[in-house]
Amino acid sequence: MQEIEYRKGIVYAVCAYTLWGFAPLYFKLLENVPAAEILLHRVIWSFVFVTILIALFGGFARLRHLLKQPKQLAVLCLTSVLIAGNWLLFIWAVNNDHMLDASLGYFINPLVNVSLAMIFLGERLRKLQWAAVALAATGVMIQLISFGSIPLVSLGLACSFAFYGLLRKKVNVDAKTGLLVETAILLPVALVYLFSNTGDSLTHLLANDLHHNLLLVAAGIITTVPLLCFASAAVRIPFSMLGFFQYIGPSIMFILAVALFNEPFDAEKGITFAFIWAALVLFTLDMLYKRKAKK
Repeated sequence: MQEIEYRKGIVYAVCAYTLWGFAPLYFKLLENVPAAEILLHRVIWSFVFVTILIALFGGFARLRHLLKQPKQLAVLCLTSVLIAGNWLLFIWAVNNDHMLDASLGYFINPLVNVSLAMIFLGERLRKLQWAAVALAATGVMIQLISFGSIPLVSLGLACSFAFYGLLRKKVNVDAKTGLLVETAILLPVALVYLFSNTGDSLTHLLANDLHHNLLLVAAGIITTVPLLCFASAAVRIPFSMLGFFQYIGPSIMFILAVALFNEPFDAEKGITFAFIWAALVLFTLDMLYKRKAKK
């Protein structure tokens, strides 16, 4: 039985990160729509989709319990802002030919996670982890010194998602309930904006054709399904094992950016990516050694 659940966990993990990796293809279909409007529809339809899932499969008892926890709700207010910022930046990056920067951001993310664990959770970094973080920092510094630029999009995506993950770990709420509350917090803002700007909006449902409306509604599925796959994987396989799969998403984004959308992979990006990839090799080796030691 445990072996079956373990294999299910691996399948869920691969599905989650593969879906996240191919998500830019969906947002490219809406590249004529401002990123803020796509974000608002992402909030609305994610809320609707998760509500339907909870109604079908249960979970309102957990929601009622959560609503009686003001401290947890306060943290979820913060996470809702962080995830909205992350979604907005990601959509903007994809639809403004910065998919390579988005890919780099999610390559950096696990290294930021390790750093935050050290700062806020009191975890000690092992030697290889220190070396990985140092390599990543060096890559960013070289880009700053040699090319006079900072990968702001990449760092913004990496840090916003890392802080989001840290706070969600602290609040300890399941994926469906947490996402429902986060989108419910953002829902009034989304509805007020869309209904007050219908004349200027490119996403006014009553004025759009069916194909365009279906694309907008699909934002809820694109957002929710990989997150639920991730949550299902997290309870079935070790977190260290889950870490091996997290490179699938940015790797797919990288290939799409270079091979399909012809984004320039110049020396500036090449040097930064080289340092980040070297850091991730050390990071992965450290996870392998840790797993071997546990066995």
